[in-house]
Parts: sequence; structure tokens; C-alpha cells
Amino acid sequence: MTETRLSRIIGIDLGTTNSLVAYVDEATGLPRVIADREGRMLLPSVVAFTPEGILVGEAARRQLVRRPQSTVYSVKRFMGRDYEDVKDELRYFPFAIRPADGIVKLDVGGRQVTPPEVSAVVLKALKERAEAHFKEPMEKAVVTVPAYFNDSQRQATRDAGRIAGLDVVRIVNEPTAASLAYGLHRLSEGVIAVYDLGGGTFDISILRVKDGIFEVLATNGNTHLGGDDFDRVIMLWLLEDIQCRHHAEIVRSGLDLARDGEAMQELRLAAEAAKIRLSTEERTRLTIPFADFTYHQDITRADVERLIEPLVARTLEPCRRALADAGLRREQIDQVVLVGGSTRVPLVRRRVEELFGRTAHSHLNPDEVVALGAAVQAQILAGGITDMLLLDVTPLSLGIETLGGIVSILIPRNTTIPTSAREMFTTSVDGQTVVDLHVVQGERELAKDCRSLARFELRGIDPMPAGLPKIEVTFLIDANGILQVAAKELRTGKAASIEVKPTYGLSETDVERMVEESFQYAEADVNARLLIEARNEADTVLTHVRRALGQGSHLLAEEERRGITSALEELEQARAAQDRDLIRDKTTALNHATEHLAELMMDAALKGALGSKRAAEIMESQ
Repeated sequence: MTETRLSRIIGIDLGTTNSLVAYVDEATGLPRVIADREGRMLLPSVVAFTPEGILVGEAARRQLVRRPQSTVYSVKRFMGRDYEDVKDELRYFPFAIRPADGIVKLDVGGRQVTPPEVSAVVLKALKERAEAHFKEPMEKAVVTVPAYFNDSQRQATRDAGRIAGLDVVRIVNEPTAASLAYGLHRLSEGVIAVYDLGGGTFDISILRVKDGIFEVLATNGNTHLGGDDFDRVIMLWLLEDIQCRHHAEIVRSGLDLARDGEAMQELRLAAEAAKIRLSTEERTRLTIPFADFTYHQDITRADVERLIEPLVARTLEPCRRALADAGLRREQIDQVVLVGGSTRVPLVRRRVEELFGRTAHSHLNPDEVVALGAAVQAQILAGGITDMLLLDVTPLSLGIETLGGIVSILIPRNTTIPTSAREMFTTSVDGQTVVDLHVVQGERELAKDCRSLARFELRGIDPMPAGLPKIEVTFLIDANGILQVAAKELRTGKAASIEVKPTYGLSETDVERMVEESFQYAEADVNARLLIEARNEADTVLTHVRRALGQGSHLLAEEERRGITSALEELEQARAAQDRDLIRDKTTALNHATEHLAELMMDAALKGALGSKRAAEIMESQ
């Protein structure tokens, strides 16, 4: 019994709007979602902090209008993010959000809590649901995240699991989990596009399936776009209409609708309800009672589609990028899968099918499919499924900052993990005994434009001329996406390493900005890199020439010495300018001017060596 309990792993979809827990039924081999005592599969991802205690799920959802300042929803949007990243949208949330050492804290119910703590309440409720089903403790879980979640957001998810008493044995990308749930491994071979639009996040993943192996070819998305945003634009449209049609009543009552938490929650819930109904109907009527008037409005599906069209369009460009990254045309996609509750919106389905040119799969419940896939992955890890393998990717490139602030990429984005990479580096200064290693993540050419992951030092290098030490840097990413970096100086054997544990104080805009700006600023980035490389080469030549003049100027005629000095000064002046072609020309000129000096110094060195050898032979003969 102990052996069985320890090997059981549950699958959890920790969603923005709803969360679920699932397992694989060993009798049928099929994944199943675990229902609560009332038979409900979905657990609303809502937590209310009341004087009576903490409520979660449907009970908390009922507090949204009664206690809006103490009821947290859509907390996934704050996971692993800092205040600067979320401040522009705080006006849409009734609870107070504060900056706190690179993270955000929520002021609710007379206490301050972090997003992982709130998510932990949801996870604990799912854990208890599974324990009631199996009548035994649950200790391990596979938890899904958006494919484009960055390291901090993934770490925040792990922390939430730990707070809830769960060992998160694997973080799985949501679109990949959906493919597992659909049983697409039964394809002999094929390429699948998984379009996942949830309550707060959007992902697109391109996968190749062959002989039960799922290989993610490319992933893209937006970790801050989803059904919540649909609700918001509908809510703001309703707010504007109310303020126009009921201006007199609002003025008389002194009501500031936009600042009234309860009123805005009523509007948000009405907008969500209208969106849901209009996914299956052409027209609906809203009735919203306020203190001094009642608002009635007929809304059509066309109204909603006009409002959300720009948001739906924002999901299509990441799809095109993912296809480009995978090196595929849309005609080469064999299957399209829709995941996430927001894909029930007819406009979303139409746009996706237009983009890929084929009908999309949606016969599985889009709310449940990710949890079902998490259960399949859990069963694989538990050893219950042996004919399937999941190969995921790292969403952003990883590299080291080198001389001049240039990024040297060791692991490009969309590389299948687990993976490792090695590259050789050296020093840039004579006698350097310490090397500062700066690990970065992103798609830009310069380190300042990428996200800093970690810094560590390799100490104890023997003093040697610049360029002589051989420093081997190794990157290793395990199946959970945890990065380890090691550095070793091969001549001396000195070594250092670090496990990159991401911190929260990171801007969410980093993830979207890194890829988008890599396209937007591609030409400027390349020009900046080429200029830095030209200056680095010039610095190396200047250093060597100055050293050579100090050692061998006496070997030169005055005119030749003046020529080298003049070429050196011209390169120094060019190096200070922005013209990389001029820098390269002057570097070549200085190299050419010093060719004879190099020959003379080589001859002098050989004569010196021969003289020393002859002197030693004479001494021995005596």
C-alpha cells in the first residue's frame, strides 16, 4: 500500500478562471477529471478572505459582489510578476495590490498575501478533492503552465505547490498536455498545432508526433491575453453605455461607477455571462440592478465580436511566428487543436480555422483537456504508461554576456529539453585572475536588452596574457527547465558553478518584449553588435602594438616608427567614432604597418634563443 501511494501522481490544471485535478483510471487506461462532492468538475480559481475564514471555489465566487476588496480572482496573472509589470491594470481589480521587494502583494481581508499563497489555496482544495476520491494522502503532482510562462512564473507555480503540500514533480506546458489528452500519439506521424486561449493567457505550440514521441518544435504566445480581456472590453463598453443613458440618475445619486467595487463586479460578471451566452446564441438581454436605476440592454453576438476582434487578432501573429520558427507552412499542419474555455467563442474558432486552413479539433471539453493531459503525463512519470514520451522546449534563448556586452547564445530558443551545451571563452585583460559570468535569457544581441538570470565568478585563474586561458562554460537544462551553469579553466582546473534559481522581481513585459523587439530592432541590434566586435578587434590590435613598440621600437628606423605611431593614433581616433567600416580599415592598416616590426622581433627572439643555447653549450664544455 505504501508503494502504491508513493507512486500515485495527480495531474493539475491551475487555471486563471477555473482549475481541475485529474488522474488516469488504471481499469480503462483513460484520464478522468475528479469531481467534488456535488459532482462539479471545475473549481473556480477564486479565493475569498472573510472574517469567518478563507473560502475557495464556488463559495468564494459568491463573495465577488459582497466582498470585492477581499476576494481574489485571476491571480494567475500576477504569478511571478512584479509591480511595474501589473500597475497599468490595477484599476480593473477591486482588491489592493502593493509592491514588495520585486514581487506584488495583495491586501485582502486585513492581511497581505502573495500570488503563490493564493494559488496554494486553490491547489490545496484540489489536493483534498483527490484525497477524498482515493482515500489516501496525495503527495506528488504534475502541474501545467502556459508554454510562454517565464522562469519566474514557473518558479512561482512550484512555490504554490510546495505551500499546498505538494511536490510538483514536473511542470508541463498546457498545449503539450492537451495533445497528450487528445491521444494524438496514435497518429503514425503528424504535425499538430495547439491553440490554447484560456482566461488569462494565450499559447500556440507546434508539435511533431511520431511513434508515441511528442516533440515540441516551436512555441509562442502572450502570457497576458485571454478571456478576462474579452470580459474587460465588454464591461467597459457597458460602463460607457450606462454612463450615457443614465447620466442624470448617476449624477443625482453621486455614484462613481468606475470606482465602485461592487458595481464593477456586477458589470464584470454580467459581461462574462453575456459572452458565454452569445457563444451559442445570436442575441441576449442584460438586466443589471443598481441602487437608483436598473440597466437593460440587448446585446448581439455581432456587438461582442466587434469589441473583441482586435484581441483575437493579437493571437494570430504568435501563430505565424511559431510556424516560422518550426520552419513550416500552414499546409504542413495535419491537425489543429483548440484548448481553453475562450475557444468556445465562435469568432476565435473562425479566425483559427482561417489561419490554418482546416477544421479544428474541439470534441473534448476545452476546460478539461489540459487537466486530462496533465494526468497522462503524471501516469508516464509514475511508470504506468511506457509507450509515450514528451519532449518539451525552452521558450527563450540562453547565453553568456561577453566582451562589449554582446550575448553569446549557448542554447537557442525552441531547443528541445533536457539539453546541454558547451562553449569556450577566454580573458580580455592581461593577468586576469577572476572572470565574472553573466547568464542572460532573451533574443536580443546585447545583454542590456535581455533578461539577467544570474551572475557568478570563476576565481583563482593563474595570471596569464589575455587570450591564453581556456574557459569552458557548460549549460545544462533538465526536463523541468531548471538551468545549471558551470565554468572551468582548462589549464588550471579551477571551476565554479551555479543553479539558476529565478527570482520574482522581473518584468512580465520581458517575455513578450524579448521576441517582439528581436524582430523590431533586428537591424539595429546587428549594427550594434558589429560595431562592438570591430572595437574589440581594434582594442586587441592596439594592445599588442603598444606592447610590441615598448619591446622592439629600437629595432626600427625612425621613419618606420613614425609610420606605426601614426597608424596607431588613427585607429585610436577611429575607435572612438561610430563607423565600424572605418575602424576595420584602420585596424587592417595598423596590422599592415607592423608586419615588418613583427618579423624583426621574431628574428631577434630567435637570435636570442640561439645565443642563449650557444652560451650554455660553451659553459658546459668548460
